Amino acid sequence: MTARFAWIRILALLSVLLGANYVVWRWMDSVNWSAWWIAVPLVIAETYSLIDTFFFCLTMWRARERPAPVSAPEGTVDVLITTYNEPVEMVIATARAAKRIAYPHETWILDDGARPEMAAAAREADVGYITRSADWEGKPRHAKAGNLNNALFATEGEFLLILDADQVPDPLILHRTLGYFADDPEVALVQTPQWFVNVDDADPLGSQAPLFYGPIQQGKDGWNAAFFCGSNAVLRRDALMQLGIVGYVRSVEQSTLRTLRASESLLAKAARDRSADQSVRAELGALRSEVVRARSDIAAGQPIADVTYRVQSAVDAASRRLVRADLAQVRADLAAIDALPVQRDAELDAIVIDDAGLDALAARELSPLGAVDSVSALLEALRLDRPDEAQPVQPMATISVTEDMATAMQLHALGWRSVYHHEILAKGLAPEDLRTMLTQRLRWAQGTLQVMLRDNPLAKKGLSAGQRLMYFATMWSYPSGFTALVYLAAPVIYLVFSVMPVTAWSVDFFARFLPYFIVNQILFLVVARGLKTWRGQQYSLALFPVWIRACTSAFANVVLRRPLSFAVTKKDGRSELGPPWREIWPQLTAMAVLAIALVIGLARLAVGTADGTGTLVNTVWVVYDLVVLSVIIQAALYRGPAAPAPAPEEVP
Repeated sequence: MTARFAWIRILALLSVLLGANYVVWRWMDSVNWSAWWIAVPLVIAETYSLIDTFFFCLTMWRARERPAPVSAPEGTVDVLITTYNEPVEMVIATARAAKRIAYPHETWILDDGARPEMAAAAREADVGYITRSADWEGKPRHAKAGNLNNALFATEGEFLLILDADQVPDPLILHRTLGYFADDPEVALVQTPQWFVNVDDADPLGSQAPLFYGPIQQGKDGWNAAFFCGSNAVLRRDALMQLGIVGYVRSVEQSTLRTLRASESLLAKAARDRSADQSVRAELGALRSEVVRARSDIAAGQPIADVTYRVQSAVDAASRRLVRADLAQVRADLAAIDALPVQRDAELDAIVIDDAGLDALAARELSPLGAVDSVSALLEALRLDRPDEAQPVQPMATISVTEDMATAMQLHALGWRSVYHHEILAKGLAPEDLRTMLTQRLRWAQGTLQVMLRDNPLAKKGLSAGQRLMYFATMWSYPSGFTALVYLAAPVIYLVFSVMPVTAWSVDFFARFLPYFIVNQILFLVVARGLKTWRGQQYSLALFPVWIRACTSAFANVVLRRPLSFAVTKKDGRSELGPPWREIWPQLTAMAVLAIALVIGLARLAVGTADGTGTLVNTVWVVYDLVVLSVIIQAALYRGPAAPAPAPEEVP
C-alpha cells in the first residue's frame, strides 16, 4: 500500500466517524421540533449525505491501480460498433479506425436504424454490417441491448470490443486489454475510460468525468465491482452466453411457477364449492396436491419440462375420470328414464362413447368442472421458446434502458470478474448543448434506478457484500435530488422567516460540523489528486430536477407499468433550438428565490431583526448554492467548443 492510499484510509475513517458523531448529535440534541416541518427533512437529508460519504469512503478503501496485464493478447475478436441514427460519416470514420486496430479482428457495424445508405457505406469500407433479423418484428426491441443481442448470434469472436458510434479506438486497444482475459479465465469484462475530444478546459456541460473514470472505478475494481459503461469495453462471449442461458432458464422457471400458482388458485377455489359432488371435490383436491408438488419439484431443481408434462398428464387423466363419472351418471339417469312408462327414443340406444370420444368430450365444456379445463389451457399455453421475445436467449440485460450496469451486475452474480484498465484507449464526442446533455443524464439515471427497482443488488444472490454495496452506492446517488430541495429551502426559510432547523447556532454545532466538513473536503482533494472535479460537484446539485424526474419516471415504469421512452444521445454537434430555458426553470426559480432570500436576510440583519451568527451561516450557504447553480446558466448559453471538434479520423 502506498503512502497516498494509507492517507486515504485514515481520512476515510475519520470522515465517517466525525460524520456519525455530527449526525447522531443532530438527531439527539439539536433538532428544533417546534419547526419539525423543516428541521426533520434537513436532518434526514444530512443523514442521507452521511450514508453517501460512507459509500464513497468504502469505495476508496480498496482502490486499485492495476499494472498492465502480464499475458500476451490471444483469442478471436469481433469489434461491434452500435448505431441507430448517427451520421453515416461519423460511423464510418469509427469503423475505419476500428479496422486499423493492430490485433487481428473482425469489424461490424450494428445498424439499429436499418439504413440502406449505412449498409452501402459499410460495404464500401469493407466492414461487416448487421441489422435486426425478421424475428424482431412486432417484438420488444430493448434498444441498444437488443441490438447487441441480435449481433451476438450473428458473430463468432471469443471476445467483443463494444464501441459507440463516435468512440474512435486506439490501434493498440486490444493489445492493452486482452491480456487480462489470459491472466485470469474468470475475467468477463475489461472497461476502459470514456474521454471526449470536443470538450475544452472549461467543460461547462460536465462531460468529462475524471473522478468516475479514475478513482471511483478503481475503487470499485478493488471490490471486483467495476462495471460495464456501454462502450470502450471488451467482454468475453462465453460469459455473456452463460448469462443469456441462465436468464432464459430463470425466465421459463418464473413463467412456469406463475402458471402453477394460478392453477393452484383455480383448483382451490373450485374445491371449496359446496354444491359440487364429494367425489368431484376429492378429485380437485388431489389435482391441486399434484400442482403443489410440481412447484416444490421445480424449486428443488427438477427439469421443468418433465414436471409440467407430469402435471398435464394428471390434468388430462382427472378430466377423463370426471367426464367418465358424469357419463356414468347420465347412463344411470337414462336407465331410470327407460324404466318409466313413457315412449322410448330409439336413438338413445345408439349412444356409444369410446376413449377417443372421452378425449374430445374432456376438451369441451361438457363437464361442469371449468377449473380443470382452465388449468389444462394454462399448461398448454406455457411455452418454453419465449414467444413474446425475438430471441429466447438474451445475453445483454434488458431490464433497463441502460443495459451496461445491469449486465455487469448479473455477470458478477454468476461469479465472473471484471477489470478497470485506467488508460484512455478510445476518444469520442460529448453533447455540445445543454438540452442533449439533460436527455443523456436523465436516461442514465432512469436506467440505473430501473435496475435498483427490478433487481436490487442488496437482495441479489451471488454478489459478495462488497459488490452489493458498490452497486447500491451508484444507485443511491440519484435520490439526492430530493435532498437538494431541502438543502436549498432551509437557508431561504431561515433568512426570510427566522425559522431555525437547529436549536441554536452554538459551539456544539460548529465543533461537530466543521471537523466533519473539513476532513471530508481534504479526503476528496487527496482522492482527486489534481483532477478537475468542480464541474461534477456543481452538477450533482444543479441537476436536482433531473434526478427527481428520474426517480418518479423509473418508479412509474417499474411499479405502475408506464412506458419509458429511450432517447439516443445526439452526437452530431449542438442543437439549433437555442437555450432550453423551459427545461431548467426549476434551477432558475431556485436561484431567484435564493437571491431574494439573501437580500431579505441582509436587510433584516441591518435593521436588527435577525441573529448575526445564523444570518452569516445561511448567507454563506446561499452564496455557495448560487455559485453551484450558476453552472446551469453557463451551460444553457454554451454553444459548443471554441474550435470545431476534430473529425474522428483526425483525433490524435
